[in-house]
Amino acid sequence: MDTFRNMKIFVEVVEANSFTAAALQMDTTTGYVSRSISELESHLRTRLLNRTTRRIALTEAGERYLQRCYRIMAEVEEAEAEASDAHAKPVGTLRVHAMSSLGQTYLIPAIAAYQERYPAVTVDLTLSQNVPDLIEDGYDVALRVVSDSLPDSAYISHQLGKLYGVLCASPAYLEIHGTPETVEDLSHHTCLQVAIPVFPPDRWLLESANGRREFRLPEGRFKVNVPDAMAAAVQEGMGIGALPTFAIRSPFRSGALVRVLPEYHLQTLNVFAVYASRHYLDAKIKTWIEFLREWMSAVLSTHDEAIRGVPETEDQTAGAYDASDGLDLK
Repeated sequence: MDTFRNMKIFVEVVEANSFTAAALQMDTTTGYVSRSISELESHLRTRLLNRTTRRIALTEAGERYLQRCYRIMAEVEEAEAEASDAHAKPVGTLRVHAMSSLGQTYLIPAIAAYQERYPAVTVDLTLSQNVPDLIEDGYDVALRVVSDSLPDSAYISHQLGKLYGVLCASPAYLEIHGTPETVEDLSHHTCLQVAIPVFPPDRWLLESANGRREFRLPEGRFKVNVPDAMAAAVQEGMGIGALPTFAIRSPFRSGALVRVLPEYHLQTLNVFAVYASRHYLDAKIKTWIEFLREWMSAVLSTHDEAIRGVPETEDQTAGAYDASDGLDLK
C-alpha cells in the first residue's frame, strides 16, 4: 500500500467534502478513491470518515489524522523545494579531497575566494596522499594529479591545467658539492626520492627542447612520500630532489631552493577535478568545478612562469588571483 498516496487522497476527499468531487479533481474514478480510503482505514485499523449517501464527516480520529497529514505533506513539500533549490542555488557542505601540497598551495586561496562569492557553502577539505573512493568516502570533488590520463571509471572528470616537476637543491648543497652541468653529473650527487604516484619510483624522466633523458636513481639514503617533506629535506641541504612545482614555489621565490639543470623538467603532470555524476548536479559542485577551471588555469600559468624564471610582477600575481572575479557561474 502506498500510504502517502492514500493520505493525499484522504485530504482531497475531506477538502472536497465528496468522494466524487475528489475523484474529478484528481482525474480518477470514485471507486478508486473509495478503495484508497478503505485501504487507509484498514491499515490504521480505525475509521476516519463517517459516510452516508448525502455527506461525509470526519470522526474524532479522522480529525486528528487530518492535522497530521497536513503537517507531513507540508514537510514533504518543503523537502522537495529544498532538494530542487540545491540544483539551482549553491548551499550546504562541499566535501573536497586533494594532495596535501596541492591543496595548501592552490585550494586554500581558491576556497577563500569561492566562499566569498557563495557564503552559504561550507567547505570540508581533506588533504592526504591517498586516492579516495568518492562514493564510499563521501567526497563531492577530488583533485587528482596524474602523469598521463586518468584510468577509466564511471566518474566524471575535468582537466584543470598542467604542471610539471623540476630538479632542485639548496644553494648550500651546491656550494659544497658543485652544480651538475649534465644529466650524467647527477650520478656524482645525492639524489633524494619522493615516493608519490606521479613520479616513477626508480628514475627521473627528464624532458627538454632536445628530447627526453632518463636518469636511473641509485639507492638513496632518504625517501619520503610527501612533497612538502621532500622540499624541506632539499632545503636542509640533504641532496638534489625532484618536486612538482606546487611544492616549491615559496622556497624558490625566497631563494631557499634553486633549480638544477634548469633546461630540463620532469614529465608534465595533469590536474583533474573528479566527481561522481553529471546528472542533476548539485549547484555547489557545479559552481565549484567551473570556478576551479578558470582559477587553476590562471594560477598554474603564473606559478609555472615563476619557476621557469620568468619575472613575476605584482600585477601578474594579482591578475591570477583575481581571474575568478569575471567568471560567469550561473
